[in-house]
Amino acid sequence: MAESAELFSQLVAFLLFVSFLQFVAGLVLAQIFGRGVSRVDKWVLVWLFYDAIVHFTFEGPFVYFSLVGTVAKSDSLLTEVWKEYGKADSRWLHSDPTIVSLEILTVVLDGLLCLVAVYAICKDKHYRHFVQITLCVCELYGGWMTFCPEWLTGSPSLDTSNLLYLWIYLVFFNGLWVVVPGLLMLQSWGELGDLHRGQKTAKRK
Repeated sequence: MAESAELFSQLVAFLLFVSFLQFVAGLVLAQIFGRGVSRVDKWVLVWLFYDAIVHFTFEGPFVYFSLVGTVAKSDSLLTEVWKEYGKADSRWLHSDPTIVSLEILTVVLDGLLCLVAVYAICKDKHYRHFVQITLCVCELYGGWMTFCPEWLTGSPSLDTSNLLYLWIYLVFFNGLWVVVPGLLMLQSWGELGDLHRGQKTAKRK
């Protein structure tokens, strides 16, 4: 019981609340910019805004502080989320080159692709699903390359000894960037299939 109380500290509660506020921000932005889109696409916008916010506000500072030093040695409040997450995966504390390389790609490419996808949905652009699929592939690649090398070496950096680190930090927060991109790829598959069938039907007429 004491261990649980220690794990769910005020800092943990605050960081989880910040994550919730990021989602709320995505929800609000989707309502503002998503007027006229379908209900499904409005939820896609919620995710894309949330995704971009996380990339720029959480992962952006991580990249910066990892390039100028390490998260573990930084006194900035912006690194507190990574010091906490680093209890579950210590690679984030010490500027692991694979992690930093992936995060540079995530912040720069994935963050920009989120914004392009938002624009494409709101303006009903023809390249919407190309961008959406590209973004999803990048997200899934990032997840794979974050954990596969670690698994192959016996997971020396991961601490799965308690429920918070294993199920919240490692499984839930990383799993979001597997499940949601997978669902978005299925959506794009269906939409492109419908478009193709519609074009074939039109040609027959």
